[in-house]
Amino acid sequence: MSRTPRASRTAVLVCQGRAAADGLVAPGRFADPTALPLLRPDEREAVQWVRAGAPPAAWQQRLDYETVRATAELMAPRTIAIDDAIRAHPSPQLVILGAGLDGRAWRMPELAGVTVFEVDQPATQQDKRDRAAGLPGPPPTFVPVDFSRDRLAGTLAAHGHRADLATTWLWEGVVPYLTRAEVAATVAELAACSAAGSRLVVNYQSPAVSATLGRVVARLLTASAGRSSVWANEPWRSTWTPAALAALLTRQGYRVTREESLLDTARTLALPVSRARSLRHGRVLVADRA
Repeated sequence: MSRTPRASRTAVLVCQGRAAADGLVAPGRFADPTALPLLRPDEREAVQWVRAGAPPAAWQQRLDYETVRATAELMAPRTIAIDDAIRAHPSPQLVILGAGLDGRAWRMPELAGVTVFEVDQPATQQDKRDRAAGLPGPPPTFVPVDFSRDRLAGTLAAHGHRADLATTWLWEGVVPYLTRAEVAATVAELAACSAAGSRLVVNYQSPAVSATLGRVVARLLTASAGRSSVWANEPWRSTWTPAALAALLTRQGYRVTREESLLDTARTLALPVSRARSLRHGRVLVADRA
């Protein structure tokens, strides 16, 4: 019996966070009108509670509320930092790696003349396509990749990506779920099909004992509500210091032009901060190829 494909639970949570923050967190700087339409009705409920500032009384529902509220605080500075890096360096091609429920191809007017590719696992991507069917405007070029057997460069080329043109690569919310060897192999593959003038924008996590403990506590709280953790099947496999990640990229011909924490971004934007530790260890790095 075939099963309907579903997006990863973390991809849904990220989308819920963006939907909850849309127009409310950093108004005038952050908006994502695609987020709510990409969610299914049952996934929108916690978003509406957060937007209304109305925490429910029931424990299971309150847990959903707090999880989405915390994610919204992270998503606003992360999205702004990445969007700014894309806008500041126009390229004829944008490749979003592990796109999940990303809405940039529809919501960023700066991408109107850009060929946008979304790379993801086939089942996850089919779920995304089903969800995005009602979004206005042309969709990106969907590139299903089974990373256990497909080579990224060859599959992208088969879908129209040109290695002789500059490419902006967006790698958001993926690196923590890969081993260090997988991260290094992916960077090498990206470098091999990046023409001069290409840019790599990476969102990653720096090492933090507090983050590890926080995820353990989150799992225990979720279990107390009779549910499995969002991260049960998607554990973190690597963290990086800024110096270590910069060294890896330098070896592949990239030059780091910007690196900052989400806490830095939030403070620059004068956003309210209640989770400074989480924001401090979430980071965005921008690197270019001459």
